[in-house]
Amino acid sequence: MNDRLLPVVEEFYSVQGEGFHTGKPAYFIRLGGCDIGCSWCDTRYSWNAELHPLKDISEIIDNTLDSGTDSVVVTGGEPLMWNLDLLCNELKKQGIMTFLETSGAYTLSGKWNWICLSPKAHNPPVREIYKLADELKIIVQASADFEWAEKNRSFVNKECHCYLQPEWSHYHKIIPEIVEYVKREKGWKISLQAHKFMEIP
Repeated sequence: MNDRLLPVVEEFYSVQGEGFHTGKPAYFIRLGGCDIGCSWCDTRYSWNAELHPLKDISEIIDNTLDSGTDSVVVTGGEPLMWNLDLLCNELKKQGIMTFLETSGAYTLSGKWNWICLSPKAHNPPVREIYKLADELKIIVQASADFEWAEKNRSFVNKECHCYLQPEWSHYHKIIPEIVEYVKREKGWKISLQAHKFMEIP
């Protein structure tokens, strides 16, 4: 694909709802395409890139600037299925900070102010991305996921912020266990999907 064209599922100006930057405004760019296939995914509509229109990066930049934001979150789908070097370069020329949300299953492209790595056991990250991650976010659906969380924490750098996030449909069942876990295992924090509680995009 031409690196100037990206399959855009949606663009919107909202508030970051998860992890370290919860509560901060940002412009979200959701790219189509994902072969990770999480059973609990809440953006399945993004999986098939062919269903979403290709947009030129210039149009994406114009939309971003029109929003008045100073920060962009690129998410998916799995955004690293696409080469994001040009998108990041153009955003940075405009003084826009760049934030990435990725499973890490593909080679990193783009220059980022912040990388949130959310690894999935059935399609694990490429090893190189662990040391570059500013934030590690593990989705916890069941007790077995804590072992996966610790395995991934052992790979990230010591400055990385580590979060356990309850899978939304299992929130009431799993949150008590997550609370007890972070009280016992130092270094973890809890991430909640605040945007869902606020009922915003």
